[in-house]
Amino acid sequence: MKKRNLCDIYKDEIVKLLLEKFDYSNINSVPKLEKIVINRGMGEVTTNKKVVDTTYDQMKAISGQKPILRKSKKAISNFKIREDQIIGCKVTLRSKKMYDFLSKLLFIVLPKIRDFRGISKNSFDGRGNYTFGIKEDSVFPEITGDSDKMRGFDVTFVTSAKSNEEAFELLSAFGFPFRK
Repeated sequence: MKKRNLCDIYKDEIVKLLLEKFDYSNINSVPKLEKIVINRGMGEVTTNKKVVDTTYDQMKAISGQKPILRKSKKAISNFKIREDQIIGCKVTLRSKKMYDFLSKLLFIVLPKIRDFRGISKNSFDGRGNYTFGIKEDSVFPEITGDSDKMRGFDVTFVTSAKSNEEAFELLSAFGFPFRK
């Protein structure tokens, strides 16, 4: 028997559940998970140049694809940032890699977080997208303990939902552990 992944489950059970709950007239109007964006700002790059290499390698290991290094658009003297200086790292996941990362996040990473009570329901942006932060990257199995400092990152789930309620139901159907 073929092992089912989250993508297959989405196509079957989740679509049926959302069709019944919101009474859509067309199956194509059912909300979908479009992409997952993983982002880390590197504010300490002004004092520690090694952060860029470490972050690049960690993001590549966590996501399974090459990240994009983000540069500053203008100089800000108060933050000691020069124009075109690397200040962030981002990965956008779609299709199979997106569902692989989602499975790893839900079933391996979140249960490993100490004192985890669920993720907040208040992080929706009003357009059906959800963002939450992970404070330490060491909960991922790909990250070894040789890191000099714990660094976190943000994970954004971009959906095709029109409202927060639709997005909440979609993410709940995937198995997101929202706080009660």
